[in-house]
Amino acid sequence: MKKHWYDYLWVVSLTYLVLGFFNILFAWLGLLCFFIPLIISIVSGTKGYCNRYCGRGQLFGLLGGRFGMSRKKDIPNWMKSKVFRCGFLIFFFIMFFQMLWVTYLVFAGTQELRQAVTLLWTFKLPWSWAYHGTLFHPGVAQFAFGFYSVMLTSTVLGLITMVLFKPRSWCVYCPMGTMTQLICKVKHRDVITDAK
Repeated sequence: MKKHWYDYLWVVSLTYLVLGFFNILFAWLGLLCFFIPLIISIVSGTKGYCNRYCGRGQLFGLLGGRFGMSRKKDIPNWMKSKVFRCGFLIFFFIMFFQMLWVTYLVFAGTQELRQAVTLLWTFKLPWSWAYHGTLFHPGVAQFAFGFYSVMLTSTVLGLITMVLFKPRSWCVYCPMGTMTQLICKVKHRDVITDAK
């Protein structure tokens, strides 16, 4: 089967995690993983990003499939349910907005920069070696620490479900996947309404 350039986007996901380990400001690049899926689903009304361009999904597929790190068991039905997926999306947004709030406080000067990465929204890992000071406001770095925490946490969750279940089990409840699916449903509903 012929490989395309987008079949190697797993390299980008892996590179992102490595770069953030050495310089936290690279975490800003992760915003592309937020905006590109949304833009594709809004414009095309499809989950093209999830199905073709998601480097993280590819990475899980590679590790769990080719390298045999997955038990290849079906994911439980409750994790596939709309209630769980939407609940996880809401929880994800709450954590994301909390991260934005902390960033705002640093920008406002009412809180000092926290040079730590929070894993699984609970464990604070010292990460000071990845920040060397810049010309930018400390709030820029605070956002990077927070955003890298989100990306690292979702990667760890994806790895756990990859090992326990099928390689791309993360894709079932991924917040971006849930959001793009909701956008696609709205887009298709609009098309049906316009056709009447």
